[in-house]
Amino acid sequence: MRQKLKGIYTKFKFRWEYFLVILLIVEVIIFGNLNPRFLKPQVLFGSVNDFISICIIAIFTCFVFITGGIDLQAGSIVGLTSIVIGVMWKSAGVNIIAACLIALIVGGLCGALSGFFIGFTGVQPMVVTLGGSFLYSGLAIAVSNISKTAAYLGISGFPQYFTSFTKKRFFGVIPSQFLIFIALSAIAYIILHSTKYGRKVFLCGINQNAAGFTGINSKLIIMSTYIFSGMAAAIAGIIMTSYLGSSKSDFGSDLTMPIITAVVLGGTSTLGGKGGVIGSALAAVVIGIMRFGLSMNGMPNQYLDIPVGIMLVLVVAGSCISKNQKISTVLRHYVSIKN
Repeated sequence: MRQKLKGIYTKFKFRWEYFLVILLIVEVIIFGNLNPRFLKPQVLFGSVNDFISICIIAIFTCFVFITGGIDLQAGSIVGLTSIVIGVMWKSAGVNIIAACLIALIVGGLCGALSGFFIGFTGVQPMVVTLGGSFLYSGLAIAVSNISKTAAYLGISGFPQYFTSFTKKRFFGVIPSQFLIFIALSAIAYIILHSTKYGRKVFLCGINQNAAGFTGINSKLIIMSTYIFSGMAAAIAGIIMTSYLGSSKSDFGSDLTMPIITAVVLGGTSTLGGKGGVIGSALAAVVIGIMRFGLSMNGMPNQYLDIPVGIMLVLVVAGSCISKNQKISTVLRHYVSIKN
């Protein structure tokens, strides 16, 4: 029996996703004990509506991080696409479905613009996407001025069929946004982990020059990851506009740090070449549940970014420490002495 257990142990390979699942269970248990209402299925699944944008964007932003980049503009693209939907529908008289498709194209173009400068000119991703966040926020305000409605009020009055699809609950419990997130996660997983394109993304992150020597157009691959991220932000903007029944230019302004934290916490390396969709998806849910649980137990909304920031620092610090050979040697030596 002992040999059998030892054999199982040696074959078992720890994955970071297992830790995230455990962390998610611990969160549910702790917050459920603090507030029993938290454990009600309608409340727990309903919390998805508060952080679904983080989840959707994170699963595609991890593409960017795997190539060694970073995306600080996704939140601004959410606001831009949201206000584009409102203005196109209310001021230009475009059908709401067509307006959503236009918003999706706008999100892709925003990602393509930043991706072009990063992939083809070699400008640092942080500089480009930080500039992009200011640019797209400014464009969102400029677009909102086209509408006759004041910017701070937003645009409302959308057709019922547009606002109702995000309020549906399957079996009376599971919101439609959660199923959209699952479907997009499956699509992202197939693209990244089961296609030649996905292998090229990883190769570009491991060594861009070497990828180029193998015939991979690394510049175009890098650009494409920002297009995916921009389109994911546009989808989040569409869902947010539908659920809230309002279109505003400042939607997504507070999403940047949670998105980055979700990707990094999901096991994606900030140096590129390592990461995954499942880890990013689980980490986004972990962060969302943590924010919702803290809010339900009395923490003011303006302080919810504090634990997210602490988590980001700890994860990055832990990752750097684990890769430091001197520290690893000292820890191994200490463990061997203990044994």
